[in-house]
Amino acid sequence: MLDCLIVGGGPAGLTAAIYLARFHLRVRIVDAGNSRALWIPTTHNHAGFPDGISGAALLHRMQQQAQLYKSEIITGHVTRITGENGAFCVDYGEGEVPCRTVLLATGVVNRRPDIAENLHESALKTGALRYCPICDGYEVTDKNVAVIGTGERGLNEAIFLREFTKDVTLISPDAEHSLDDSMMQQAHDMQIKVVKGPARIVSADGGGVIVRCDQEDWSFDTVYPALGSDVNNMLAKMAGARCNDLGCIIVDAHQRTSVPGLYAAGDVVIGLDQISHAMGEGGVAATTIRNDLAKSRPLLR
Repeated sequence: MLDCLIVGGGPAGLTAAIYLARFHLRVRIVDAGNSRALWIPTTHNHAGFPDGISGAALLHRMQQQAQLYKSEIITGHVTRITGENGAFCVDYGEGEVPCRTVLLATGVVNRRPDIAENLHESALKTGALRYCPICDGYEVTDKNVAVIGTGERGLNEAIFLREFTKDVTLISPDAEHSLDDSMMQQAHDMQIKVVKGPARIVSADGGGVIVRCDQEDWSFDTVYPALGSDVNNMLAKMAGARCNDLGCIIVDAHQRTSVPGLYAAGDVVIGLDQISHAMGEGGVAATTIRNDLAKSRPLLR
């Protein structure tokens, strides 16, 4: 029986695996291979890498470190979790795997703007399309930036980016904006241009990005979608764990869910969606799992 099965091989899951393996516990990661970190061409705000590092390279280093301490990393997709409190069974296509605890590090999925799949991938690589102004707002300092979004979420992201550049345009994803009079006044006061959609990204390369809005083309250096995200909480709900109104898994200060023996860490839990934050929660979750297991049986060599 595994001491812990981790669902998700992003920064949170891999950090937890390193900790748990170094506690001499038997741990396995089942990873579907779609961590949002893989989208990052280069991150410059992750401590310890002054020249930056790609998300893929960071995950590869973490995988090597986890495997150095005998963590198993399996490529697969978990479809079912049953049981609780020391008697879980997890199915990812190889039959039911028994485990004492489960850590959900399943993350979220960004909602994409209207853009072709191949163009989406190339735009991310060149920085023409970015999803996280907290991560890389610095990189668009004094550049011409568009935010595709509306309402409070879209306006707040445009205002945040206004701290980095004076050239910010807020474009509605649909034909009309969901901005009331006070929001429109706020945008005006902040010198944020407001443009009606529907917005479609039709071109993106190292030289910029073209957004087509109702047959008119607008050119920008970078576009940020502010369309929200969808939480990968299916397994948590299947296991009976409580989630909040946004769909994020509810945990206590030690990453325990409402189901005994089931834990959650990273972006699937409400908080700051940052690699460093996810890694911190992974460390907390792993230490909690170790301590909780030690209550039920001595962890002796």
